[in-house]
Amino acid sequence: MITNALVGTAAPLKMTEAGSASKTTPAEAAKNFGSFLQDAINSVADQEKGVHEVTDKFIIGQADVSDVMIASEQAKLGLQLTVQVRNKAIEAYQEIMRMQL
Repeated sequence: MITNALVGTAAPLKMTEAGSASKTTPAEAAKNFGSFLQDAINSVADQEKGVHEVTDKFIIGQADVSDVMIASEQAKLGLQLTVQVRNKAIEAYQEIMRMQL
């Protein structure tokens, strides 16, 4: 999911009403990136809720152990990916702060 959204140019082109191509402004790009990150975080939260639901079903005998393990591994991988994206964002911020003007 994340790799598909991150592939592309730094300033993607969009079509205006007149049909000519124009570049995305930095404010629009920041807004798009912010909404993308919010959607990704919400997806991880939904995976966690799904694990709790499957675990509850397992406790009452409506799900198999394999279902619980698959759901928990998917949530674990999603969380690990989120943490790595956060780490890279912090690393990039720190690198920008070290730049001399």
